[in-house]
Amino acid sequence: MKFFVDTADIDAIRELNDLGMVDGVTTNPSLILKSGRDIIEATKEICDLVDGPVSAEVVATDFDQMLKEGEHLATIAPNVCVKVPLTWAGLKVCKILSGKGTKVNVTLCFSANQALLAAKAGATFISPFIGRLDDLNIDGMDLIGDIRTIYDNYDISTEILAASIRSPNHMKDAALIGADVATAPPGVIKNMINHPLTASGLAQFVKDADEAGIKIV
Repeated sequence: MKFFVDTADIDAIRELNDLGMVDGVTTNPSLILKSGRDIIEATKEICDLVDGPVSAEVVATDFDQMLKEGEHLATIAPNVCVKVPLTWAGLKVCKILSGKGTKVNVTLCFSANQALLAAKAGATFISPFIGRLDDLNIDGMDLIGDIRTIYDNYDISTEILAASIRSPNHMKDAALIGADVATAPPGVIKNMINHPLTASGLAQFVKDADEAGIKIV
């Protein structure tokens, strides 16, 4: 499973990228607002830092303006992936841009039917939102599983990008179900390493090494 980092924080991306934990980046208007950066400037810097796809989202909702924004975002760097909402206008833009060879991430997916439509429109990635479904007492992982089954039934090449990831358990479950990608905030990815038995085991090893006077160099 590929790891995308869901942030526009350059320092956080760089830290994980240096560890080999970044296969791509996803941003959205909310993350750009949080960063305090200009969207074009921030996207360009991220694209220069990361080799994989960098999702940059349109803000228009009507077809004509959305297409203009998508075409402009696509000129920022070769690894830009234009992000569009799962609406009829968004799917129309997806069809046009993907036909030109531009990667497209169709976002705000909450049903398997929507995921099937996005695939038919040529989406590179489909982004089902796990956490937001969980908020409504609907198991978001069930949606990932349904999409995985449908895509596998027909050898659909659109990649399932599990989004709205909120915990290390979400990452594990997405991997078990077979999501192609999971995008998560930097803190969630970093928390995946934590386990109390690792911490207590290391503390015991350090204590015993001190008592034994062990020195390697």
